[in-house]
Amino acid sequence: MSKTNAVFWAVFVTIVSIALNTFIEHPVLPQLQFWDGFKFTKTINEVPDMYSPNGTKPVKAAFVILVRNTELIGMRKAMQSIEDRFNRKHNYPYVFLNDVPFTEEFIEGTRTMTRAKTSYGLIPKEHWSYPDHIDVDLAKQKYKEMGENSVHYGATESYHLMCNFQSGYFFRHPLLEEYDYYWRIEPNVEYPCDIDFDPFLHMQNGNYKYSFTITLYEYPNTIPTIWSAVKEFIETYPELIPERNAFQWIARDGGKKYTGCHFWSNFEIADLRFFRSKEYITFYDFLSSKGGFFYERWGDAVVHSLAVALFLQKEDVYWFKDLGYFHHPWTNCPLGDEWIKRKCTCTQDTLLNSQTHKYAECGFVWDKLPGKDDKVDLNEPLYSPYYELDYN
Repeated sequence: MSKTNAVFWAVFVTIVSIALNTFIEHPVLPQLQFWDGFKFTKTINEVPDMYSPNGTKPVKAAFVILVRNTELIGMRKAMQSIEDRFNRKHNYPYVFLNDVPFTEEFIEGTRTMTRAKTSYGLIPKEHWSYPDHIDVDLAKQKYKEMGENSVHYGATESYHLMCNFQSGYFFRHPLLEEYDYYWRIEPNVEYPCDIDFDPFLHMQNGNYKYSFTITLYEYPNTIPTIWSAVKEFIETYPELIPERNAFQWIARDGGKKYTGCHFWSNFEIADLRFFRSKEYITFYDFLSSKGGFFYERWGDAVVHSLAVALFLQKEDVYWFKDLGYFHHPWTNCPLGDEWIKRKCTCTQDTLLNSQTHKYAECGFVWDKLPGKDDKVDLNEPLYSPYYELDYN
C-alpha cells in the first residue's frame, strides 16, 4: 500500500470513529484508537464537567460493594446495569471491599466496566472476625443447630461474619473516609429502569439520612431475642432516643412486640454520618454485646432498620418508589406512567413486586406513619399483618 493510501485510510477510520462517538452512547473502544493519548469520549448525551470521570462531584459519594473474587461475573452484570441506567452519565466512584486480597483478574474485570474511579480495599482482620466476648465453640454449635432448624443462612459462618461487618464496620473502612453518602450494590442485582436524576444529590438536597426501595418482614427464627435487646437498649440509653422517631413502624402492642418490618438493605443509599454517629455506634455495640450476630442470625438489614426507626423521623427517610430494582427474588417495579417514562423492562404485575405483594406490607405501613405535625398514638394499630408472624 502506498504512503498516500495509508494516510487516506487512517484519516477515513478516524472520521468514522468520531462519527460513531457522536451517534452512539458508548465511547469507541480503545482498540480502535490509532495513537497514544487520543481518547474518544464524546457521547450522545453530554454530561456536565462535574460528572466527568475526574470531575468534582456535587456529592461526596460512592458505590460500596462487599464482594468475593469468585463473584466477578455477577459483579460485572450489576455494574453493566447501573452503568447503562445511571452511572455512565454521572461517573460516581466504586469502592470494592473483600476479606481477602482482590485478584488481578477481579480488579481488571471490574475496572474495565466503567470510566469512573475504582478502589479496592482489604477489610481489617478485626472487622471480620469473632469479637473477644464471643465463645467461638458455642457459636459453631449454634450454627449447626440453626442448620438443623432451617434458619436462613444460619449454618454459614461467613454469613454471620458478613452481617456483623455490614452492621458495625463497613462505614469505618479507610476507603470510605472521604465520602458522606454511600449506595450499596451487590453482585447480580439489576436496575431495570432509567435513573434520569442523581439520587445522591436528591438525598443531600432533601437532607435525607436513609433511603430504600423494598421493605419486608424478617424471618422470625433468625432474630428470636433481638426485640428484647432493643427494649433493654431503650431503657439503658433513654437520652439517645429522640422525642419523635419512627418507632411505631417497628413496634406493636404499645411497644411490647416487634412488627418484623425491615428495609431490605441490599439496596440502600444512606448518609454515612448517620452510621458514624454516637447513637448508631452505641446501638451496634450494645447489640453486639448480646451475641446475637453469632448465637442467632441477626442480619444487618434488621439492625439498620431498627436504628433508623429509633433515631430518625419519617421525614429523614426517602422511599425510592420509582427507582427500578431487582435482587432475587424481589423486584421494585414502578407503576403507572412511571414505567413508560423511565423505560422500564421489569414486569409490573409480577408476583413478587414489592409495591403490590402482601408480604411487602411494611412499605404500605411506612406510608401511614404519622408525619412531624401529626399526633402519635403508639397503641393505635397501623395495619393487620397478612402474616401473623411470631416476634417476641
